[in-house]
Amino acid sequence: MPALRLLWVPVLMCLTHVWLCSGACVEVDSNTEAVMGNGFKLGCISCKMRGEVSAYATVDWGFMAEGESEYTHIYSYAEMTGNIVDDHFADRLEWSGSINTADVQDGSIYIRNVTYNDTGTYRCDFDRILVFPNYEFHTSTTKLITINVVGKATRSMASILSEIMMYVTIIGLQLWLIVEMVYCYRKIAAAGEEALRESEEEYLAITSESKDNCADVVVAE
Repeated sequence: MPALRLLWVPVLMCLTHVWLCSGACVEVDSNTEAVMGNGFKLGCISCKMRGEVSAYATVDWGFMAEGESEYTHIYSYAEMTGNIVDDHFADRLEWSGSINTADVQDGSIYIRNVTYNDTGTYRCDFDRILVFPNYEFHTSTTKLITINVVGKATRSMASILSEIMMYVTIIGLQLWLIVEMVYCYRKIAAAGEEALRESEEEYLAITSESKDNCADVVVAE
């Protein structure tokens, strides 16, 4: 029992760690391939270094089309309100980031009905104000995302390899389970045969002893 309790200690620590980190911010890179006519999410996440400090942030998106050299301001988000500022994206952009909070950490936007003209580089600018008891501290972060628009979705090599590894893992686990079942069956069968043999030997010993006792009784008479 003490050993079992010791084994539970690291398990409980891991579960506690996962629970505490379940709401943590993770910066994930955006996808870079959009499909013509479909919707596409431009991911932009900027995590705070100190989660306990309150803050408020604004997000601005710029777009530089393929072959151009300057960015055009296309979208802004401030005070929990988003605005499209470029006619090229009129009625096609919508906010897909943090909601119901001024402390924005996910500044993603969603493009509806992607066209080939949307191919190019997108710039996501985060401006964050960290609010401390006696002062405020300004930080800024910029992320660049190059988008390629294709006519049909293609699978990446990483996706194919992940699927292959998944199937290999499943087959390996099934083979391991079969081997374990055969091993357990043989062990149980061997234990049963040994128990049966011991029972037979015990029965024969008792029978032999009974015969000897009967013979002794006859001789005594």
